Amino acid sequence: MVEYDENQIQVLEGLEAVRRRPGMYIGSTGPRGLHHLAFEVVDNSIDEALAGFCTRIEVTIYKDGSLGVVDNGRGIPVKIQPKVGRPAVEVALTMLHAGGKFGRGLYKVSGGLHGVGVSVVNALSEWLVVRVRRDGRIYYQKYERGKPVTDLIEEGKADSTGTEVRFLPDSEIFEDIEWNYDILSQRLRELAFLNKGLSINISDERTGQGASYCYDGGIVAFVKLLNRNKDPIHPEPIYVSAQRNGCQVEAALQYNDSYVENILSFANTIRTIEGGTHEAGFKMALTRAVNEYVKKYSLLKEQDTALTGEDVREGLTAVLHVKLEEPQFEGQTKTKLGNSDVLGIVNSVVGEAISTFFEETPSVAKKIGEKALSAARAREAARKAKELVRRKGALEVASLPGKLTDCISKDPKESELFLVEGDSAGGSAKQGRDRRFQAILPLRGKILNVEKSRLDKVLGHDEIRAMITALGTGIGDEFDISKARYRKVIIMTDADVDGAHIRTLLLTFFFRYMKPLIEEGYIYIAQPPLFLVKAGKEEKYLYSEGELTRYLDLLGRDGHNVSVQRYKGLGEMNPEQLWETTMNPATRTLLQVTIEDAVAADEIFTILMGDKVEPRREYIRAHAGDVRFLDTIG
Repeated sequence: MVEYDENQIQVLEGLEAVRRRPGMYIGSTGPRGLHHLAFEVVDNSIDEALAGFCTRIEVTIYKDGSLGVVDNGRGIPVKIQPKVGRPAVEVALTMLHAGGKFGRGLYKVSGGLHGVGVSVVNALSEWLVVRVRRDGRIYYQKYERGKPVTDLIEEGKADSTGTEVRFLPDSEIFEDIEWNYDILSQRLRELAFLNKGLSINISDERTGQGASYCYDGGIVAFVKLLNRNKDPIHPEPIYVSAQRNGCQVEAALQYNDSYVENILSFANTIRTIEGGTHEAGFKMALTRAVNEYVKKYSLLKEQDTALTGEDVREGLTAVLHVKLEEPQFEGQTKTKLGNSDVLGIVNSVVGEAISTFFEETPSVAKKIGEKALSAARAREAARKAKELVRRKGALEVASLPGKLTDCISKDPKESELFLVEGDSAGGSAKQGRDRRFQAILPLRGKILNVEKSRLDKVLGHDEIRAMITALGTGIGDEFDISKARYRKVIIMTDADVDGAHIRTLLLTFFFRYMKPLIEEGYIYIAQPPLFLVKAGKEEKYLYSEGELTRYLDLLGRDGHNVSVQRYKGLGEMNPEQLWETTMNPATRTLLQVTIEDAVAADEIFTILMGDKVEPRREYIRAHAGDVRFLDTIG
């Protein structure tokens, strides 16, 4: 037994702590953490742009797997830092909480205020090189796994200023070091929208792909892009911009005829996925302004109750961006803004601007007010439908034959629910399952397309009500993921066009009404086989046409000795086959549904399930063979 004394107290020096516990600094060592490295470096260049010193950023994915970011900002300082006795650029790259963003004055507005960004990237890279163009000279230094392997070297003369950082993520740290062009380019496009006039370019030397982003219209252009496949109820977005108490508030909003809201909020260009005080202030202002308008002009009758925030935001697309000196983010990954004073500032600025707009543009105000009132009536109908679901709830599902067949375990962590297409396949699944932890819910036919339906109609659909009750989480504003009865929800449909349609309808429902299930990794796609090939006594299941062709070529046998069975649907498999190929955790293949980019995901569901035919036709033509793209939602 090892004695617990002073010798067991470890001191992790330099960046050793980052390499030992990378998840504490970048969230994970999976794809999200990998791409977080790129964004930390880009954010440093964005901070230079926010300070008014950078107009161009170049991002390059190199063939060797490294990534480079070049800007035309001022360049990281290179002179000796007096307290440490090393060049300032080396201090910034090798010491946590070292940087120019802690005091007031140098960077009034910055996203990377924790001061750990670029040093963490250095620590988690196999190698990193930095080139600084400053004071008419070019300086170079190389690091390996966070440690300098050269001194700061002067390379020659420079006729411009700026910084270049190029690094190769460490394969000892990350599960996979393959850069995803789409993830990078979508974030860079987002940053270009948020920084009006800033030019951001990306090029991928592996594939030859590239893109250039520069938007003089800023977030107004962003909202128009978000709504491009929807039908806006007013032609131009409402734009708000004001500065108050050192906080700059910018918002653009436009209503469309859909039934879902889409609010993207940012603080100092950092996407605040979980919202925060700025988003709360925005919602309060909008709700108050619309309520005041409908009351003032008697659109709201005496018997009507006041409009809720949910009513007012139906069909809303909005981008909110605040810039402030000292943002308080929750955690290093910065997903929620916590500055208490920002709530009042945004509430005041946005409320005044929208009220003025309504007075000056009564035709648009009336359309927005009427849409909110229509949403309120639908909400009341939905409330009654929810009560019906609650009253009948589990009793209804348990008593209906062909509906939920639950598992024995009551522990959500080990329980999984299969949503199965059709009663025939549902019957096989019930017989073939492991009843200890696998529950089966057969779905008859195609569920409602929720993209074209309000919540009251959604709750009136039998199959959707059965899913809501089986899952136990509630729906919409009452959704609570902690009440989920299963940690795996597996969509199991036929491997044909109808099966793909049902899968997309289900994914649309989860994305619009139970998004945290996707965000937290609860939703999966089962992968049933397309073929069973028998060659003599040997049997092999194959999952695509390509696999079949390759396998038959490999066999190289006379066709009389080989039989190929194509499964038209899950119901053609007996319980043993369905268990062996699709349900047995030891042998099955599941695709986990993820949201790599919320903007792209919203656009995909609008295209696939919305009213406009032409965008859908173009999308299907472009992605007909790309099944994985659909299953990973962007």
